[in-house]
Amino acid sequence: MHMRQFLIAIFAAVFFIETGCSGTQPIDRKEVVQRHNIDLYQADTLASITVGNGAFAYTADITGMQTFYKDYEHGVPLGTESEWGWHSFPNTEHYERKEAYRYVTQQGRQVSYTAQQKTPPHAKAAVDYFRLNPHRLQLGNIGLVLYKKDGALAALSDLKEIHQHFDLWTGALTSKFSLENVPVTVYTYGNASSDGVSFKIVSPLLAEKRLLVRVAFPYPTTSFSDMGANFDDKAPHESHFHKTDNVVGNGTSGGFFSHQLDTTKYYLNFACNQAIQIDSTRKHFFLISPAVTSPAGGQTSTFILNSVFSQEVLPHQQLPSIDKVVKGSQQAWSSFWLSGGAVDFKGSTDPRANELERRIILSEYLCRVQCAGHFAPQETGLTYNSWYGKQHLEMYWWHSAHFALWGRPELLEKSLDWYFTIADKAKQIAQRQGYRGVRWQKMTDNNGDEAPSSVGAFLIWQQPHFIYLAELLYRNKKDKGVLNKYKDLVFQTADFMASFATLDPKTGKYNLGKGIIPAQECFDAMSTFNPTYELSYWSWALNTAQQWRTRLGLTPDTAWAKVISQLAPLPEKNGVYLATESTPDCYAPDSKVTIDHPAVLAALASIPPSNGLDTATMHRTFDLVKKVWHWDHTWGWDFPLTAMAATRLHQPKEAIEALFKDVQTNTYLPNGHNYQDKRLTIYLPG
Repeated sequence: MHMRQFLIAIFAAVFFIETGCSGTQPIDRKEVVQRHNIDLYQADTLASITVGNGAFAYTADITGMQTFYKDYEHGVPLGTESEWGWHSFPNTEHYERKEAYRYVTQQGRQVSYTAQQKTPPHAKAAVDYFRLNPHRLQLGNIGLVLYKKDGALAALSDLKEIHQHFDLWTGALTSKFSLENVPVTVYTYGNASSDGVSFKIVSPLLAEKRLLVRVAFPYPTTSFSDMGANFDDKAPHESHFHKTDNVVGNGTSGGFFSHQLDTTKYYLNFACNQAIQIDSTRKHFFLISPAVTSPAGGQTSTFILNSVFSQEVLPHQQLPSIDKVVKGSQQAWSSFWLSGGAVDFKGSTDPRANELERRIILSEYLCRVQCAGHFAPQETGLTYNSWYGKQHLEMYWWHSAHFALWGRPELLEKSLDWYFTIADKAKQIAQRQGYRGVRWQKMTDNNGDEAPSSVGAFLIWQQPHFIYLAELLYRNKKDKGVLNKYKDLVFQTADFMASFATLDPKTGKYNLGKGIIPAQECFDAMSTFNPTYELSYWSWALNTAQQWRTRLGLTPDTAWAKVISQLAPLPEKNGVYLATESTPDCYAPDSKVTIDHPAVLAALASIPPSNGLDTATMHRTFDLVKKVWHWDHTWGWDFPLTAMAATRLHQPKEAIEALFKDVQTNTYLPNGHNYQDKRLTIYLPG
């Protein structure tokens, strides 16, 4: 089944719940999108709303700014992140990456992996350093400071008459509330063309000096996550305000902030609609106070601030006006929604239809605003750090394949081209381990450096992703230029895959492993071999790489062909596919591996039948997995995975049931985010 046919099949499964549409009327895209505009009438720390452009994102609380960052710290944090904003703590001990290597015996030889280890102590310290560094930065916090009549700082609970409205069609966030019966309205717009955000604040509190804007610069943490709320005064960093002399005719004023952490330095450039005062009494906190009187001499009730984060100081005249930012946001989002595919469940009598449509629309928005840049995103996008802000390339498929499938291939191509940048380091990994081609990183950074991981170093299911995604681009364009652009990396990926497979002299078949961890990560690397999903994916990807050679007029690669023809068969027992050949009793009542990702289903969910996959056997496997799996020990992408498998098995009812399975990790918040747990409050692969 071709990818586009697969998309149609998914839509068919989804539309199974729609009973009232004839399908003959064109979809009113604006109506569909705006049905799912977000309206909040009370503060919800899990309902933060993000604006941005795919390469930069700013997440706001109920005030439309990052006012109550402490309250939201354990919900969906109020982060400000970019693609370029990274930092490393000084390597004072002069650790070398090779000190993080762990050598294991694999197929009779010693192979080095960048893996976590506890001994010797210096090696563990090197592992810890390179796992943490570099890490993505929380660039800054831009929020309000609100004072009550008695001079006390207002708390989140002091806000009344709350109504926050987010218009998905235009990207406009409007936040209204009152403090002691005085109204406040904040308009928030992400900048579509630069790494900034603009605000228009309207309130009588401005003239009373009871509403100020706070700009604060946090210091990175050393933990798994970074909520952008570390304002330790003793942290070793410097931030300063620099006023510009440029004041245009209507009284506009501005300047820039510099923030330096070790060797990392960046700037927050800003312009306001009137003269300002800066209070920098507290270290790394700057309070911006608009003029009490407007240029005309009367009291002002409107304050506009346009901000852009950058790696260099921007000339004042380059900062956009709020009108330009608003117009750019409107154009960018309407263009996005008018492009590609669309679904409309209006008229369905199934009570789940509206919620499914909501999840679709909000997921499209979140992926566009957090995952559509020039690099693979991290699993929490540009909101806050997970795994130190690093990218996980096995998750890149979930982040990006949908762009091409929904007819927006240009958004996939932007980040897929990053693979050219990291290919040399992927080749070094393969060579170091004794393989041909490129072994794509798992947990990495913008530069392609491999972060130590006891699991990630042994994963292999990210390897075929490049071939899969390049194939999507080709199928969208059917252009030989796509083949020529990506052929070298497609072929090098296939070279690694073929050389990684090991010929078993007893069976005459090529095995995957031992020395691997499958997508279902609960298996031991040194004892695991021949997982069903990876065998299917290996076969499909190598065959696809051969098709690329044929399209280019080249002869098939003989090494690939040998592996394709002799790849180990999909392991099965009692008429169902096993998770791995090395776990013949994986479905037994006392099995400890019916947890984590039900990746055995991915052998059909994400690719057509490959390596001899029999759909009748997969049908029985699906029924068994549904029955015995511990669904309370899963992740957010396991439910769409199950739905995709059901779709290919022509079970649309099962597909819908999977999407609505009542499990915590299948929770979808008011902002559309997939919630996992207290540690991981948003999870974009879901």
